Amino acid sequence: MADHTEDSLIREIDDELRQEQFQKVWSRYGKIILAVAGLCVAAVAGYQIWAKHDLEARQALGEQFAAAQKLAESGSTNAAVEAFRKLAGESGGYGLLARFQQAGLLAKKGDTAGALSAYSAIAGDAGAGKLYQDLATILAAGIEVNDPGADVQKVRERLAPLTAAGNPWRFSAQELTAALALRAGDTAGAREIYAALSKDAETPARMRQRATELLTILR
Repeated sequence: MADHTEDSLIREIDDELRQEQFQKVWSRYGKIILAVAGLCVAAVAGYQIWAKHDLEARQALGEQFAAAQKLAESGSTNAAVEAFRKLAGESGGYGLLARFQQAGLLAKKGDTAGALSAYSAIAGDAGAGKLYQDLATILAAGIEVNDPGADVQKVRERLAPLTAAGNPWRFSAQELTAALALRAGDTAGAREIYAALSKDAETPARMRQRATELLTILR
């Protein structure tokens, strides 16, 4: 019984000491603890609000992009160009895709200057990423091959870095360079490029076939 009473007293004393220690800690750091806890709650709530807004925003952009795409497919080119132009100002994937779509539609409707300006803006935008910058250069060159006002030498210079081994657009860049060589009257240079494309096992099949057929014509 004595032992039990002693144990009870020890527990009570221990509880009182803990309570006293807690009161000291709380009186000294309570406000800071509450502030940190409040910040944590605010941060979690803020993240949840941001995540919901971000999801809704991306869904809205997706719907706008799909609507613009339907306009393009239905033949409403001018309306589609305007819809993509509005989306082009958005950051992220939809904004970049809209810029490409806008440029492509401008080219389709015969606005060569507008299309080249749009592709040039993407090619010069480091934020788009090198892969897409190079793609914009390729697509612009594809227009300039048939543009009487294009400076062939400048186009070839822009394509030159893209023809290097390892560049994902090298085969397209090489084929366009060959076409530009033909336009400039450099038949020998064009034949050399087409020969390389026809022999390279990594050249896409249809492109290799075109290169082989053009070699036959140019001999």
